[in-house]
Amino acid sequence: IILRRLTRPAASPMRFADKTIVITGASDGIGAELARQLAAERPNLVLAARGAEALERVAADCRARGAQALAVPTDVADAAACERLIARAAEAFGGIDVLVNNAGISMHALFDQTSDFTTYERLLRINALSCVHLTRHALPLLTARRGLLVGVSSLAGKTGVPGRTAYCMSKFAMSGFFEALRIELDGSGVDVTMVFPGVVATEIRRRGWNGAGQPAGVSGLEERGAMAVDECARQIVAAMRARRREWVMTPRARIGLWLKLAAPRLVDRMARNALRR
Repeated sequence: IILRRLTRPAASPMRFADKTIVITGASDGIGAELARQLAAERPNLVLAARGAEALERVAADCRARGAQALAVPTDVADAAACERLIARAAEAFGGIDVLVNNAGISMHALFDQTSDFTTYERLLRINALSCVHLTRHALPLLTARRGLLVGVSSLAGKTGVPGRTAYCMSKFAMSGFFEALRIELDGSGVDVTMVFPGVVATEIRRRGWNGAGQPAGVSGLEERGAMAVDECARQIVAAMRARRREWVMTPRARIGLWLKLAAPRLVDRMARNALRR
């Protein structure tokens, strides 16, 4: 069985023309750029985010590039809103081929300097439970078309980052959900692709919360050398096209994850030193 799996031909690259693709967190950052890059292949894009005006601007950009694009203002922290989004996509285009769970929010605060612990629940609702609610309603549609589930996680969903306990918790939850689901869906025709960006040049950290549960306004991470958002989106498109199991975006991150297995105390020390800097 193992030999047969190793020697079977690779699947044909996924084509996105005329496919219906739902993208959450699509009003700016990675989600908006991902929509723009996919638009050139003329898919049906269903774009979701809370900000209606910004979302409609992205949809207009995508239409100008050749896609059909529907903007659906959605708060993914609301389970009923997640259900409405999937229903709207199915109503407009007859089904769903790809669901990209990209919506998310960040938080940066040391645990013992956190005063508003409701942020842990809020991050879980946005970053992890939204994936459960969206997938619950999208899965029958994806199964009918042998579709693709995509989770845009973070390196913080692979390894602990000091000062980001809430964010790590939510991203580990997201990653664990999709990893277990991938195994359950084996043989169904539905694939699960998880992508793990590092620091990307977006506003997510400045818009994220501090220990008091307020918008931080500044990033708690080193931003020099951050990956350009267009490169991040390009790598996500490539991972989607290949229906990859998972994709860690930089060689440095892949080496770091290997090193975590081989020398975990060293990695912990490096993380603490980075926090002090």
